[in-house]
Amino acid sequence: MSSVDGSTTRSESPGVLIEVSQLTKTYKTGGAEVKALKRIDWQARPGEPTILMGPSGCGKTTLLNLLAGIDYPSSGKITMDGQDLAALNERELEKYRLLKVGYIFQFFNLIPTLTALENLQIPPIIAGVPRRERLERSQQLLEMVGMGDKGEKRPEELSGGEQQRVAICLALVNDPPQILADEPTGNLDTENGQAIVNLLSSLSSEHGKTVVIASHDPKVVERFPQVYQMRDGQFTS
Repeated sequence: MSSVDGSTTRSESPGVLIEVSQLTKTYKTGGAEVKALKRIDWQARPGEPTILMGPSGCGKTTLLNLLAGIDYPSSGKITMDGQDLAALNERELEKYRLLKVGYIFQFFNLIPTLTALENLQIPPIIAGVPRRERLERSQQLLEMVGMGDKGEKRPEELSGGEQQRVAICLALVNDPPQILADEPTGNLDTENGQAIVNLLSSLSSEHGKTVVIASHDPKVVERFPQVYQMRDGQFTS
């Protein structure tokens, strides 16, 4: 993986082809039904970063959650390199989320009682990564996002932007082939936001990962050519 300053951490897992066919997601709230996604057909390819753009409530985060195996579609199909996610049992989905998906959440998802470095240890511990390798990997990632001296800080001791950068490291720590990012620059200043945009671009174009980003940040949108506009649970362009 190339760092912000151009150095290398280790080799990358190749990306995966994402294929979505007639995908729908309906939520029931009280007696009403809300159609969050409406019969979407779409592909995301390795090395071609994709931006999902649209107003709040248009279905961007719902689509990311389905791709991550966090939620289940109401109908339709999602395949990753020919593997139907609906065919996976819960144990297989847990392994898929652990090893195949790096999800950069909008609201960090850090454990407040653990330091930044300890938070980064959890996925590789579950994956059985040896202690030395996971410590080196975690420290390299923190240094890559300008947080090398903040590893012993707990989330409450970090700013929102710093927590966001730790959350990005958390998504990358198991070297997944698929990176899903929900507003990854939303809590960052211009300089750090640009560094993260550069990183996501590099992961896709130089290392062949499959990168899908939900954003309305002009800094992100103008950087990538593959932009899909969403509104009311559908692609409009």
